This record gives sequence, C-alpha cells and structure tokens, in this order.
Amino acid sequence: MSSQAELIERYQALQGQEIHVGPWLEIDQQRIDDFARVTGDEQWIHVDPQRAEKESPYGTTIAHGFLTLSLLPYLTQSNQPDFFTDNYPGMRLRVNYGLNRLRYPAPVLCGSKIRARTTVQSAEEVRDGVQIVYLLTIEIEGEKKPACVAEQVMRVYP
Repeated sequence: MSSQAELIERYQALQGQEIHVGPWLEIDQQRIDDFARVTGDEQWIHVDPQRAEKESPYGTTIAHGFLTLSLLPYLTQSNQPDFFTDNYPGMRLRVNYGLNRLRYPAPVLCGSKIRARTTVQSAEEVRDGVQIVYLLTIEIEGEKKPACVAEQVMRVYP
C-alpha cells in the first residue's frame, strides 16, 4: 500500500474526531498593535484603548479577525518540530491550500485567552497527493461562542 493510501486510510478513520487541543494564548495590546502596524489596519477599535473604552460596545480593544486567523500555526502547534513526521508519515511536503469557510462568531477582547481545537473532516486523494480538511475552532476562555470557525484545506505530497 502506498504512503498516500495509508495516510488517507489513517485520516478517514479519524473523520469527525477531535485530534488536537492547542495551548492557551493571551492576546495582549502589544500583539494587536504589532499586527495593526504590519497590516496597516490601525482602526481605533483595535489600537486605541481609551477610545475603545468609551465608544466600543466591548469596552476595550479587540483583536483583528485576521490576527486570530494568522495565529493558527501556533494555536494548532502544526509547525512544531515533529508535527509533520508524526502526522504525515511518508510525505515530504505540506501546502496550505486555503479555506472553504471562515466565520468570526465572537470578538477577541484584548486580554482574552484563545486556543484552537482541531477536528478531521475529510481526507481524499488529489492529484499526486492527499487533501485533508480540518475543522478549526478557536475558542475564547470563559466564552460560549468561538472567536473563529474555519475549514482549513491542507495538501500533503510524497
């Protein structure tokens, strides 16, 4: 059996199962400000704590949705040294193919802690590789609604 077939079989057996819960990460104002500076999105609701306290419905600044999204490699721990070989045996390359669906149900208030939960949705053969779709749910500590829900499509190649 090829490494592709073995990987598909492995992930199809995990379909619908949560396979990882990442570490909590506090989102502080410095991280929000750094992201704003890099992206040029310096809207006051993100970078002006005094104005946000007075005018925002949240009473504080909030993280950019794209900041939350950009933290997925850290939150899923998918760039840890052994992650690739442990999760994609027989493969040599992984490509972030994109997102099928992305929503931000709740804001991430400055000072909140977030973490990601990863569930396998599907695995199938694609030209010269394997496509795995994960459901990623970024939860906010102490909140019922998640900060982000995304279907991430990854492709791995032998």
